[in-house]
Amino acid sequence: MTALDSRPRSGSLIEQFEYGLDAPICLTWELTYACNLECAHCLSSSGRRDPRELTTKQCEALIDELQRMQVFYVNIGGGEPTIRPDFWHLLEYAVAHQVGVKFSTNGVRITPERARFLASTDYVDVQVSLDGATAEVNDYVRGPGSYDTALRALGNLADAGFQDAKISVVVTRHNVEQLDEFKALADRFGATLRLTRLRPSGRGAQVWDELHPRSEQQRVLFDWLMVHGDDVLTGDSFFHLAAFGQSLPGLNLCGAGRVVCLIDPIGDVYACPFAIHDEFLAGNVLSDDGFQRIWQTAPLFAKLRSPQAGGACSQCAFFDSCRGGCMAAKFFTGMPLDGPDPECVQGYGESALTADRVIPGAGQNHSKAAATRNEPVMLTLQRREDLSGPPVTACAEDPLAGFDPNASRAHQR
Repeated sequence: MTALDSRPRSGSLIEQFEYGLDAPICLTWELTYACNLECAHCLSSSGRRDPRELTTKQCEALIDELQRMQVFYVNIGGGEPTIRPDFWHLLEYAVAHQVGVKFSTNGVRITPERARFLASTDYVDVQVSLDGATAEVNDYVRGPGSYDTALRALGNLADAGFQDAKISVVVTRHNVEQLDEFKALADRFGATLRLTRLRPSGRGAQVWDELHPRSEQQRVLFDWLMVHGDDVLTGDSFFHLAAFGQSLPGLNLCGAGRVVCLIDPIGDVYACPFAIHDEFLAGNVLSDDGFQRIWQTAPLFAKLRSPQAGGACSQCAFFDSCRGGCMAAKFFTGMPLDGPDPECVQGYGESALTADRVIPGAGQNHSKAAATRNEPVMLTLQRREDLSGPPVTACAEDPLAGFDPNASRAHQR
C-alpha cells in the first residue's frame, strides 16, 4: 500500500494533501537551462543549454501523459523558456491538449506580436520576473537592462489586451521596502503581484547571506501580506511566517512530492521546484517509464507522503501553523530537515545557524563560463568561483545570438 492508497477520503484538504494526490496540482517544468541573463539568485544556476534536453517529440509525449493524468496546468520556466526554438509550438500543443500553461519569463521575447498572440490564447498565464520596483534594485540582482526589458514586456502585454499578467518578485532585503511600489506597478499594468521567497539553492546559495530578509523585515513582510494578501499571490512561499501567530491565505503547507514537483530540461523529476539536487531526485521520465509511474510509485515521494515527525519543532506552539518551514531552505543551509527553518520567525533558526553544519555541495551548475554584459552588478563586484566547463556550442553560451529585439520591433511596424 502506498501513501496515495492510504490518503483519507474525508477531512480537511491539508490532511488529504499531506498523503499526496493522484496527479500534482502544479507541475513545474524547466524547459531549458539556456538564459540570456545570469541572475544572482537563480535556483537552477541557469545560463547554458544542456545538450541532453528533451526533444520536441519527447516534450509532446510528456504533455500527452499530463493530459491523461488530468494535470490542470504546468508552470513552465527555465532558464528563459521563450528562447527555446520550439517554445511557442509546445505552448500551443499543451493548450490544444487541455493542459494549461503558466510560464515565467524575463520578458526578452514578449514582443508586441507575441503579446497579441498570447492575448488571443486561452489557458495561458504569463509571469514576468522583476526583483526591484526600480532599475537600481532590480538590475543589481538580475543584470543591467533587465528592468527595462521586463517593463517593456508588461507594456506590450497590456497594450495587446492580455488579461491579468503576473509580476513575479523574489523578496529580498533590498526590495522588501518596495512592496507598495510593486503593487502600484502591478496596478499600472493591470497585472497581479506575485511574491515568492528567496531560497538558498542554485546560485542563490552564494548570495543568500546577503539577500535574504532580516528578521525585522520578515515582520514587515508579514504585516504587509496580512493587509494585502487577498490581492497578492504567494504560492505558499511564506507559510513559515504563520509562526507570528496568524496564517496567511493559502495552504500553508510544504507541497514537495505531495501536490507539486519539478521536471528539469533532461526529464529528471525532483520533489521540490526549489531543490534541484540529487537528494531530491525521484527519477527520469525517459528511463523510468514516464512521469505518472514516478509520481505515483517513486520511493522518495512515498517517504515524503508518509506522516512526518516534527523533530525539534514539534515542541513549538506554532508547529501546526508553520509545519517546520521550508524543506529546501533547511537543506541548502545545512540544517536538519526535521529542525527549524533558517528564517524561523521565533528565532530558533538563528541559533541553529550558529551550530556546526555541513553545507551540501552545489547541484548542477549551468552558469555561463565567462562573464556577460547581463551579469548582475553584485556578481561583478564579488566574483564567484567558476564551477562550469566550456560551453557546448556558441548557441549554448549565448542563446540569444543573432536576436535583436529592437530589430524585431522595427519589423513589426
